[in-house]
Amino acid sequence: MKLEMFQVNAFASRYDEGNPAGVIELPEFLDDDLMISIAKENGYAETAFYTPNGEDYNLRWFTPSREVDLCGHATLATAYILSQERHVIKDSYRFFTRSGLIEVTENNGWFTLDMPASRPISSSLPQCISNAIGIDPLEVYFDTDYLVVLEDEGFISNLVPNFSEFQLLTERGTILTAASKESGIDFVSRWFGGKGVGIDEDPVTGSAHCLLTPYWSKTLSKQDLTAKQLSPRGGELLCSLSGDRVKVSGKACVYLRGEIDI
Repeated sequence: MKLEMFQVNAFASRYDEGNPAGVIELPEFLDDDLMISIAKENGYAETAFYTPNGEDYNLRWFTPSREVDLCGHATLATAYILSQERHVIKDSYRFFTRSGLIEVTENNGWFTLDMPASRPISSSLPQCISNAIGIDPLEVYFDTDYLVVLEDEGFISNLVPNFSEFQLLTERGTILTAASKESGIDFVSRWFGGKGVGIDEDPVTGSAHCLLTPYWSKTLSKQDLTAKQLSPRGGELLCSLSGDRVKVSGKACVYLRGEIDI
């Protein structure tokens, strides 16, 4: 079986930044083990598989080791392919997912994801995260990921962690975040994967901003924020809190068009 596949760099304007995602269109979903196997062979943080659902789409995301409940960058990448490669022009691209309906709109090259906001609760810091970062945080919260608030964005940028410590977590992952002193940027972050996720660090994590946006919106008393993820590839996001929804916007570009043979 031959399948067309794209590599899309989400939250990016050029080939060497942002978060790469594989995007594959299917008439119907393949066996789960086969989709995991394809994702593992691809080696991206996530590979997105989508199928038609009337005028809308079903969408699933796989890391190299498992299916995940929510992935922002691969959703943006899928909408980009529909718009720019399939030339499907819609007011919004509607995806039915494990996290419910996610809509993506496009405006002048910016794609905006409408995702559920997370309201993390105050938490203690797991020892393995403490071992990984080596300093005391200002605050710690949890909801799917640990949200660890630090004082110094420079520390986050320069951190070379022992990834094995982060991967002792049975939870999905760890977000390190701090307010930014850079002009035009409100906050920064990095995301590290937990046990079984299959990735050490995600370059730009759209879903993490479902936690980050409510936190920083409250902390900075702002609904609209600009964020930067400080991974080696890096990426910028525009974030907005609207009730129980978070809107996360970014650009994208295709790096690779190809065909896989399975």
